[in-house]
Amino acid sequence: MLLAASGVEAQKFVHDFDHDTLALQQVVVTGTRTPKSLANTPVPTSLITHQEIERADATDIQALLQQEMPGVEFSYAMNQQTHLNLSGFGGQGILFLVDGERLAGETMDDVDFSRLVMTGIERVEIVKGAASALYGSNAGGGVVNIITRQGRQPWHITADTQWSRHNGQRYNLVNDINQKQWHNNLSASWSSVDNFTVNSGANPVTRVFSEVYGNRTLNVKERLTFDASDQLKLIGRMGYFFRQVPRSPSEPERYRDYSAGLKGNWLMSDADQLEISYAFDQYDKSVKQKALGLDVRTYSNVQNSVRALYNHDFAGDMLTIGGDVMHDYLMNTKLTDRTRTQNTFDAFVQYDWNLSSQWEVVGALRYDFFSDGHLSRVTPKLSARYQPDRHLNLRLGYGMGFRAPTLKEKYSEFDMSGIWIVEGSKNLRPESSHNLNLSAEYAHGRYNMMVMGYYNQVRNKISTGVPYYASDGSKQLRLPYNNLEHYSVYGAEASAHARWQSVSAKIAYAYTCEHLPKDGNGNTINNQYIPARPHSLTAEVTYDHAFSADYRLSVTLNGRWLSTVDNEEYRDYYDISKGTATVCYPAYSLWRLSVQQWLWQRLKLTVTLDNLLNYKPKYYYLNAPITDGTNLKVGIGIDLN
Repeated sequence: MLLAASGVEAQKFVHDFDHDTLALQQVVVTGTRTPKSLANTPVPTSLITHQEIERADATDIQALLQQEMPGVEFSYAMNQQTHLNLSGFGGQGILFLVDGERLAGETMDDVDFSRLVMTGIERVEIVKGAASALYGSNAGGGVVNIITRQGRQPWHITADTQWSRHNGQRYNLVNDINQKQWHNNLSASWSSVDNFTVNSGANPVTRVFSEVYGNRTLNVKERLTFDASDQLKLIGRMGYFFRQVPRSPSEPERYRDYSAGLKGNWLMSDADQLEISYAFDQYDKSVKQKALGLDVRTYSNVQNSVRALYNHDFAGDMLTIGGDVMHDYLMNTKLTDRTRTQNTFDAFVQYDWNLSSQWEVVGALRYDFFSDGHLSRVTPKLSARYQPDRHLNLRLGYGMGFRAPTLKEKYSEFDMSGIWIVEGSKNLRPESSHNLNLSAEYAHGRYNMMVMGYYNQVRNKISTGVPYYASDGSKQLRLPYNNLEHYSVYGAEASAHARWQSVSAKIAYAYTCEHLPKDGNGNTINNQYIPARPHSLTAEVTYDHAFSADYRLSVTLNGRWLSTVDNEEYRDYYDISKGTATVCYPAYSLWRLSVQQWLWQRLKLTVTLDNLLNYKPKYYYLNAPITDGTNLKVGIGIDLN
């Protein structure tokens, strides 16, 4: 993607970077739902800036998070469906938002990460720890909020393309128009990659795969803002997403999403602000039967939600009151009944109290109600920030998290590829968790350092259990959803950033320790997903210099290292009589070298070597990193305004 800055602006960015303590004054809105600078938010929050997104040149959120954050790994389950593990929490425990809005649909418990492209994105905010008191279900492990870029110039268009191995192609376009009261942002992204084959060593412990599936993806987003007055702003948006995966050449899988929304922001007075919004999101899955010329839809999740959010400023202290109403519709051929619906309602209140120039305390309380099963839950959160010195921030927080069982988990009844019958349970209890975190951050001049420790205890974790044969004598295995009594994870993170003239560097480390649930015999519950790797590290060094108004050079070397992890898995999911085996996933390291050049303030040339050290797994197990060696990527971009 193309950096939206001229050569002169690029020099200004380098200057600002030196004197802004690594952009700590960037506004963060997700942690407390009120605007706060990153330095002053009491909630532990990581920020991936627009400049970092540009340097990463990532196509989607999966590629970006793996590159920028330790403690993040995307592994794969059956049929190469993507699964997230972030500090011990899977995809159902991390809430993904786009401009504060939830996403419909899931596959193997995760959102479709390929629909979260980085085209036209301003920044990504990661709120760490339980955030259910403000965001409800699925936020027990944290929140990832992707913020769309807001154009500021009268007219601005950027376009770029990238080519890579396996016929990999990507084309991006962003068009910003700002005319008096109207602001329009249109972005489009198209990418594709072909299937390719990989080879494993002899005598694998468990099943391996030999073909990596490619895809074709299209994503279009439109955002229109109208400033009706100094006090009233209206924002409309719509989007379309399409992805096709040729797992079967004669019957490729298709994924679509349709989204739309309308939001109004009313500045009622200098102290009062009201936001009212409506959001629509529909995520569909289908199979294209080429022989019959049919496109058969097998899944549809439709969410309609209305939100109201009110803020009152008490001369520095902030009161926030809000509520949501959502209608959730699910059509799935794998449910006991093809369709299920549910209505949800929530209300929350938060008070941000600035006790003094050194102390700030934020408390929040939320009530959620789910119509299916008449489930309700109250969740609190309390965070404090102490600033003994203007360069040092200490943060302490407690948050309760929860996750309501999904309609899929309650009412599933389907044959998973002849392996077993996945069996839902309408008596599932909601997950609940307790999160404690403590962090210290020091920022001075060109340096920024952070250390954090956390502990999460989860009760009634929702998961698939141990397969069993039904008592009716059927020889078909059944895999039930159930509640696991105890699960806990604790860990620590540390990072350091620095900038010297044209050179910047950052390093981050994460330690994660999971206490996995046990079955009745004291054995670890079989896990189809890879557990969190105990140790992970990311590092980056960048040289960025504008030699003249017509030429700028940026060279970035970054990498990630992940430690060894063991996982207890079935030797063959299609024949569990073969028993289980401990699969060792070895430590590995992936490095990337990228050279970006800007010519005449308009043209950008990018050459990237992904997997610089040519790493290849010895065995392509389901959870192995999908890479077959070094990948050369070449890109061209143009900037017009």
